[in-house]
Amino acid sequence: MLALTFPGQGSQAVGMGKELADAFPESKAVFDEVDEALGENLSKIIWEGPDEALTSTVNAQPALMAVSMAALRAMESQGFMVTSAAYVAGHSLGEYSALAAAHALSIADTARLLRIRGEAMQAAVPVGKGAMAAIIGLEQAQVEAACLVATEHENACQIANDNGGGQLVISGHKEAVERAMEACKEAGAKRALPLPVSAPFHSTLMQPAAERMAQALEAVDIKPTIVPLVCNVLADPISHPDDIKKRLVEQVTGRVRWSESVQYMAGEGVSRILEIGSGKVLTGLARRIDRDLAGSAIGKPDDIAPVLESLS
Repeated sequence: MLALTFPGQGSQAVGMGKELADAFPESKAVFDEVDEALGENLSKIIWEGPDEALTSTVNAQPALMAVSMAALRAMESQGFMVTSAAYVAGHSLGEYSALAAAHALSIADTARLLRIRGEAMQAAVPVGKGAMAAIIGLEQAQVEAACLVATEHENACQIANDNGGGQLVISGHKEAVERAMEACKEAGAKRALPLPVSAPFHSTLMQPAAERMAQALEAVDIKPTIVPLVCNVLADPISHPDDIKKRLVEQVTGRVRWSESVQYMAGEGVSRILEIGSGKVLTGLARRIDRDLAGSAIGKPDDIAPVLESLS
């Protein structure tokens, strides 16, 4: 069985998707549609930079979705069908790409939602007030205990991502995150690294952004998925529009249960995962989560034919 996964923030790189747009009219059409939906030339930033502009949350989120959908459209032009996959899943913003791939959202609506999401997440917490950090080499219960110790008064800290392979990400008030990092080191963490992010994503501090997304999602037509989505906050499949809206709102402040999501798919019989879009982050994580999983990343024209041949 096959599953499709879609990358999240951090996988962006200036120039991503340009080869796809040059090689496939179907891919170029995706970038044109995203530019039109946003009323600006995001494609120019994606392909030419500068890096600071592309890395900005408000641009990175729709940009990564555009590249994922451009890669998928290229695959479809060569005969691939999304319904040949048992599941789709996406890491954080990648969940929106997965929903577009599964026909629950149009590309234009997805681009506009991700622009709103990026703006809302950036505006939710003043710069410098929040932080995120990667914790390597501790069990989830140990990191949760460290977050509990670090949380005091109005300062909060929590696990934001369970990425698998011994990597957990924490998020919250800067002071609380720093205290949790120290507690994790004392508990035996191999590494505790602050992440270069502009806001404390997937934490309770994002509540204003969750409320903004609830409003935005109510105004969008969401259809049932043609392939079940293994959603971030449940690590279980959903397909109904009401469920999708609810979980996308919860996702803003909730944990990305990526390790559990991959384990769920493997437990249901998935033996191969295709990462659609920029980079190979999720392909690497999948192998660390379950060594029996085969993974391939598709982000350039040369990636497509070998993968489709191996699937036939």
